[in-house]
Amino acid sequence: MTLTEFDKYINSFLKKEDYAADISLNGIQIQNSAPDSKEIKKIAFAVDACKETAELAVKEGADVLFVHHGLFWGRCQTVTGSLYERLSSFIKNDLALCAYHIPLDANNPYGNNYGLAKRINLENCTEFGLWRGMKIGVKGELPSEMTVEELAKKILRPESLPRILKFGKEKIRTVGIISGGASEEVKDAIDEGLDCYITGEFEHADFHVAKEMGINVISGGHYETETVGVSLVMEKVQKELGLECTFLEVPTNL
Repeated sequence: MTLTEFDKYINSFLKKEDYAADISLNGIQIQNSAPDSKEIKKIAFAVDACKETAELAVKEGADVLFVHHGLFWGRCQTVTGSLYERLSSFIKNDLALCAYHIPLDANNPYGNNYGLAKRINLENCTEFGLWRGMKIGVKGELPSEMTVEELAKKILRPESLPRILKFGKEKIRTVGIISGGASEEVKDAIDEGLDCYITGEFEHADFHVAKEMGINVISGGHYETETVGVSLVMEKVQKELGLECTFLEVPTNL
């Protein structure tokens, strides 16, 4: 399988064309020396494209790095400083980069949000959370009531350090999820009358909104909540394409 074929395969289910408002330049961000002919033997997966993940991918013998957070965000940039360091790590090693941002947040079933929903067996799931005219999250009902602490243990890995804001009901049933940096979207959860809102980063500006409106919040970490989608895509690639894959764990604890 070539790089071009791999990206077509990824886009066959992540469908970047359905998220035109996403400025993240989804798809191939850095090609290799022969995208239409060089055979891919190994793919590395990570949350972020950076110098460290690029160098780890090279060390692992990967031909492609697939990430959630790429290097380009819809604006012109000079290739200096940190961006130069990152790009040079890819180009000098002939390492390709594929990045899928919002399509990997929103996808059902391989995205961050539906992946988190599956961990807690969320039922009656529907789209939730409007961002630039796109529904990117998921909401639903827990199979049974539980405390916010019990929910946090179910949805996040044991090594994670979630911040729990207990501003709502003692026992929760309805939940909304948007991974990553979706603090402001707590207002959508409030408007929907949900018992708990789960995101990655929760900002100071939204603390009092949540408190005053009486909603529980689990802030699981931007990195932690977005390890989910890349891991699910990796499992799919291994199963369907039979390619060797590796997940590069580079946590930020943020």
